[in-house]
Amino acid sequence: MDAFSRVMNRRGLFRSAAALTLGSGAAAQSRPTPPAPGIKISLQIPGSFAEEDLQFARQLGVGYVSVPTRGGTYEAFASIRSRVEAAGLKVANVGNSRVHNMPEVTLNLPGRDEKIAEYLQYLRDLARAGIHYTTYAHMGNGIWSSARETTRGGAPARAFRQETARGFWDGKVYAPPLSHGRKYAPEELWENYTYFIRKVVPVAEELGVRIGIHPDDPPVPELGGVPRCIFGNFAGYERALKIANSPNIGVCLCLGTWMEGGEQMGKDVNQAIRAFAKMGKLWKIHFRNVSAPVPNFVESYVDDGYTDMRRVMRTLVEVDYRGILIADHVPQMVGDRRTGWAFSIGYIRALYDMARK
Repeated sequence: MDAFSRVMNRRGLFRSAAALTLGSGAAAQSRPTPPAPGIKISLQIPGSFAEEDLQFARQLGVGYVSVPTRGGTYEAFASIRSRVEAAGLKVANVGNSRVHNMPEVTLNLPGRDEKIAEYLQYLRDLARAGIHYTTYAHMGNGIWSSARETTRGGAPARAFRQETARGFWDGKVYAPPLSHGRKYAPEELWENYTYFIRKVVPVAEELGVRIGIHPDDPPVPELGGVPRCIFGNFAGYERALKIANSPNIGVCLCLGTWMEGGEQMGKDVNQAIRAFAKMGKLWKIHFRNVSAPVPNFVESYVDDGYTDMRRVMRTLVEVDYRGILIADHVPQMVGDRRTGWAFSIGYIRALYDMARK
């Protein structure tokens, strides 16, 4: 890349030839509008949020909120958007835990096509409500954790110890040694992903909805007999994005999850940020920290893990990241549930001010 192109790329105004050829014909017409400059710091609020939650977001000085739900329809999403915008904020994302992780899809279990149809309807409802980003995760047996431990000051926090961990998602528990009764081969997982993403891409492109795919949490090579070979390392992401071959499929980079993987990820968090940004695929950041890589870790305060988050924020500014950034998996501080979120968002905003200067 010549000097001019490097400058334009940093400003978000240049795409590589590979990026420009993603999609074609009518699909290319529906490419998402490039985001405005600057990081969009977002507060995650409860799905059953009250007006007080929106007031809290305004008090923190954020401009966006992310709202997790379980299920939901166009009417529910439109209502969320209306309430949020009436409070002077914007909706960054409305999640749906029923289709965020789908073992039926990842492992080709009975009901796969019905779950894909449910997911596509979710995308249509989002788009109709004027919400054009969502995060997806492709884990076959949930997020794996052990009993909660403590981080700084005795704060309760999620922990992972490989010998005691279990998988959890949407009310289900997945136990070793075989969470689904047998071992799965990596190529089975790739075939199932390809089947799914090729049904999703045309709809996402038609609707103009961008889908950021979250890393496997934790990115252990195999859990419960299920390989985590697709979104458990950088090489897997590269292959998966090529299979999707769409301007509407990108990356939700959970920094804490990436840190959990350590060296096996193929790139550290700063290298991953630069690589995904260069592809034009870096759309959402979960800004959190952990005590150490697997096999054992505890989720920490954002300023207290093994990764220098000042350097991470500087990297995001250097690559001209313009997407959503949320605090995530915040340890419970003394007080109500908002105390830890206030600390994390305040620290993030301070880092962003520092990095821009």
